[in-house]
Amino acid sequence: MDKNSLNRLDSMFETFSIIAEGSYIYLCDMKNDYSRWSKSAVDYFNLPDRYMKNAGAIWEECIHPDDRELYRKSIDNIFSGKDKGHDIQYRAKAYDGSYVVCTCRGAVIRDENGNPEYFAGAIKNHGSLSYIDTITGLRSLYGFFDDVKTILWKKKKNSVIITGITGFSVINDMYGYKFGNKVLRTFANCIQEVFANQGSVYRMDGTKFAIISNSRDEKHITELYKKLRKKVSHEFFVDTEKISLSINAGLMVLNDFNIESETIYSCLKYIYYESKNRRLGDIVIFDNIEKGNDRNSIETINVIRNSVIENCNGFFLCYQPIMYADTEKLKGMEALIRWKNDKYGIVPPVQFVPVLEQDVLFPELGRWILRQAMNDGKIFLKKYPDFIMNVNISYAQLEKSDFVSDVFSILEETGFPPENLCLEITERCRLLDMDILNNMFKIFRKHGIKIALDDFGTGFSSLGTLRTLPIDTVKIDREFVKDIEKSHSDQSTVQFISSLADAFKAEVCVEGVETADMRDFLRRYGIKSFQGYYYSKPIPADEFIRKEF
Repeated sequence: MDKNSLNRLDSMFETFSIIAEGSYIYLCDMKNDYSRWSKSAVDYFNLPDRYMKNAGAIWEECIHPDDRELYRKSIDNIFSGKDKGHDIQYRAKAYDGSYVVCTCRGAVIRDENGNPEYFAGAIKNHGSLSYIDTITGLRSLYGFFDDVKTILWKKKKNSVIITGITGFSVINDMYGYKFGNKVLRTFANCIQEVFANQGSVYRMDGTKFAIISNSRDEKHITELYKKLRKKVSHEFFVDTEKISLSINAGLMVLNDFNIESETIYSCLKYIYYESKNRRLGDIVIFDNIEKGNDRNSIETINVIRNSVIENCNGFFLCYQPIMYADTEKLKGMEALIRWKNDKYGIVPPVQFVPVLEQDVLFPELGRWILRQAMNDGKIFLKKYPDFIMNVNISYAQLEKSDFVSDVFSILEETGFPPENLCLEITERCRLLDMDILNNMFKIFRKHGIKIALDDFGTGFSSLGTLRTLPIDTVKIDREFVKDIEKSHSDQSTVQFISSLADAFKAEVCVEGVETADMRDFLRRYGIKSFQGYYYSKPIPADEFIRKEF
């Protein structure tokens, strides 16, 4: 290599090093296949020198054998002119013989005639133990947050995909945890293969993985996911064992950079479970999760999330009465969360609760709701001494080991009588350990606290929940009664639920009662209480206390 070419190589290398942000830099003169590498890379990976002939082949020897084919194919495509660059992950051997995950991003620089002249790039070492998943060798959840924060700071236009395996516990039970770890590693390799040159892959919590992609083409990403889904369903081998995996996925295109990485993660988990529970594993795109949602929805969620951090500023409760079916006197009320501020107005809970339930902050909001409902409840007690305050409890609260102590602590703090409190749960609680949940509810009932099962019949496990857990009240969802006067199937459903509840010594409350005719028709089914717009829409506490029921 002549002196002028070498000088130019050095000059360009120094320029790239200034903007490297701590990554290892390499610069290859493609005509001479002569490269210069960062000294820190030479030292860390025990390379022969900063200047190397045929560096691609030398570097390949450092790469983990399982990752070499992907690397070799990418390099061949670059030097043949097929690709303009690459963005790949692989494991490389450090000076001590251990392997670290690296992200390698490179691009071809062309001369004035359009011919390939240099191949320049940066290698980021993710070797910090806390940032590496020990099972797959991928960047971990911590690394994911770190990289998302960098993207938001730089305002880079990316997409984030979350995917994961359904029913993984069955694999562990059948084959053992050691084999299960092999499944995770093989699945990680499949993701890297399908999404090669699309971005970086991360091992998240449990069996979930994420890809931060440079592509914002939703259709293209959807097709890649379909390819991954087909591969792991029909062509997935671990050792000699063929296994069929069921997977789920969600996609977010980052359009708003004035948000926190934690908000993005909560949204990702929400769409992941939408894919798992409602879409049979089809990919769910965040902007399409609800009618009326626009591309500012994540901004709203971010602001609401920050409101939780700021002592739940902007949140308030409305109350909807629950009436005795026979006398139409007030039995109690359900506390319903709302949020408002000057910019967004009042935001209904359906637009933020499902996402926030996936956030580590949600139990804090749950404690605020309990506390506020009990404080307001003390005022209602003066007018209605026997009323019951119904408070919705999320799966995210129930799974916390300190939930029981939180409830009793707030009862003691507020002075609200436990016999006037009813905790409303949904059938999703069945995802928890039922023995623990059963003991928890027995403790509550021992102190007079009642348990209601909300939205009965809307899922698959309502009967099992009623059979397993001590339930005082079954609440029939409005979907089963809106056509009750003319729908024979709805009439049969309500009759069945009422008889079933009676068999388990639980009473029935019907939600969504909107007319006097509906009320009169429902009375024939032994319903104990009604709730709905016929009596009142949810209203603030001060309005509720002024209203006569």
